[in-house]
Amino acid sequence: MSGPRRLPTGRDPVRPRESGPVTITVDGAPVTGLDGQTIAGVLMGDGRLSWRRSRNGRPRGVFCGIGVCFDCTVTVNDIPDVRACQRRAVEGDAITTGAGETSHSRREGTDA
Repeated sequence: MSGPRRLPTGRDPVRPRESGPVTITVDGAPVTGLDGQTIAGVLMGDGRLSWRRSRNGRPRGVFCGIGVCFDCTVTVNDIPDVRACQRRAVEGDAITTGAGETSHSRREGTDA
């Protein structure tokens, strides 16, 4: 990948405030995002569009982005099934994505 994909603050129509960097560890590798971003935002900014697989082997990442579908779950600081689209990244967070594994979901009979 060529590096983070970020819209320069001056070009963002929402006009967010300037924010500092936040560094999290994803599957053992440091990834830098911006203070206030969700974990999903940091992962997507790093070029990751999926970070786990369904029971059928289909790639999963952000689908709804509002915490309803559970497609974006990750393990954060040893807490499983955290929705990456809802949890803000905090300096030092340790994220395990489950890349190459099947669904983290405990719901039976779904392809989540």
